[in-house]
Parts: sequence; C-alpha cells; structure tokens
Amino acid sequence: MRPSVILSVQMIQIIGSVVVAVCVFGGFMWSGGHLAALWHPSEIVIICGAALGAFMISNPPKVSKQAFAQALALPKGPRYQRDDYVDLLKLVYDILVKMRKEGLLAIESDVEKPEESALFKKYPKILEDHHMVVFITDCLRLIVGGTLDPHELESLLEYELETHHKEAHEPSHAVQKVADALPGFGIVAAVLGIVNTMGALEGADTATIGHKVGAALVGTFLGILVAYGFIGPIASAMEHKANEEGKAFEVVKMALVASVRGYAPPVAVEFARKLLFSEVRPTFADLEAHLKGKPPPGKPAH
Repeated sequence: MRPSVILSVQMIQIIGSVVVAVCVFGGFMWSGGHLAALWHPSEIVIICGAALGAFMISNPPKVSKQAFAQALALPKGPRYQRDDYVDLLKLVYDILVKMRKEGLLAIESDVEKPEESALFKKYPKILEDHHMVVFITDCLRLIVGGTLDPHELESLLEYELETHHKEAHEPSHAVQKVADALPGFGIVAAVLGIVNTMGALEGADTATIGHKVGAALVGTFLGILVAYGFIGPIASAMEHKANEEGKAFEVVKMALVASVRGYAPPVAVEFARKLLFSEVRPTFADLEAHLKGKPPPGKPAH
C-alpha cells in the first residue's frame, strides 16, 4: 500500500506544478505573447537572491536546514502510512501487555536500551524514528516511576506534544514568510527596472524603452507567480505533512494515558485507533486480527 500512496503524492505535486506553468505560460502565448519576452535573468537574480538572503537572515541555521530538507522530502509523503500505524499500535499493545502481565519493572530494560529490546526490534521502522522512540521511552519512564496520576501525565504529555508540533511547523512557517515576501521583491526588481529605463531615455527609441519597461514588469510578474504558484503551495504542503506526522505522537499519548487510567491494553489501543484519520485508520476487526497475530479479515493466512 505504501508505494501507491507515495506515487500518488508525487504525481499530484507534479501535475499541480505542471498545471500552474501550463496555464500561466500557455495562456500568455495564447494571447499572442512570446516566452522570450519573459526571460530576464537579471530579474530572476534580484528576486531569488533577495528572497534567499532574507530567508537566511530571518531564520537560524537549524530551521533553514530543516526547511530545505522537508521541502525536498515532500514527494515521499508522510513518514507513517496505514501499515506503519498498525505496527505502532501493535508495539504499544505489546508494551502494555508486558506491563500488565509482568509488572512495570519488567519494561525497564526496554526503556533504557530500546535498540536492544526484543519488543522494539520487531518494528524496525519505528525503531529508526529517533523522536518517536524517545517519546515512547520517556512516557514509559514516567509511568514506571508511578508518581503521576492520569490527569497529570496527560497534561505533561500535551505540553510536550505542543512543543513538538510548534517545532515541526517552524520550517513551513519560514517558507510561508518567504512566499509572502516574494511579491515585494518582485516590486523591487520592477522599480530597479524602471530606474534603469529612466536612465536610458535620452536618445532611446520607442522600441528600446518598451523593451526595458516590459523587462521591469516581468519582475512583478515573477515575484507574484513564484510566491502564489510554487513557494506558497510548498509551505502549505509542508504544514499538512507536519500535521499528519504529529498524529503518530498523539496516538501513543492516548494509548498510554488510557492504560494509566486502568483500561485494558485492547481498549487503550482502541482509544488510540480512533484518533487516526480515516485514510490511514485500520478497521476494528483488522487491527484486532493483527494484535492477535491472525490474518486480517478477507486475507489468507501465510
């Protein structure tokens, strides 16, 4: 299932970018325009260079690196797909079952060295997610300590998730600010073009002046197009992806808090399943079959 989901994300983003370019430039040519009239490298240097410089000034290196990394990773889709959420729920279920059968102290070794834990090794993709593993083990340490009641634990985890979500959204907010600034940089390029035109009026013919004015207006056009046609949508896509990936942490929080409140592992995991978006949420029967080690309904046993 995962490859098809990734392919659809890639195709939608490619198709969307092509639609923007074809409609804008195709419509321009349809009305009698020539693409060569839009090619002015100096305008591109002014707009893109100013935007990049402003981005570097306004953001710490950490956020800048994350923004580029997240933008390049957009075609891969969110980290957790439906099968991955099933594995995450199964991991939490296994942990809760072990805690209930063997006692809280039985998971100390799993918490201290998750990379050597038999429970975590069963789910290698989750083990590769450092932030998720740290979140799970930190929660379990609080539970093993036994000093927090369910309300205090839930409140503490909500604070942690709020901090995590804020940090995860910083790169998309930074990119959105660049998109908001690009029309302004387009105007800067246009004003500089007009200044250049004014300086060349003496002795210039109408064609030359028209060419220079047109070049100046291209700056405004490019700033607006890049902002609303490409950079703004990229920022929105990064924000959506951050929201989807944050759901995995909420799932873990819900299951562990429900367990501390006294619910049995299957019920605690069911609470967590309810938090998932419909496109990645396994059915009750499907998840139950996975938890019991049986083939999901409608699928043959291997």
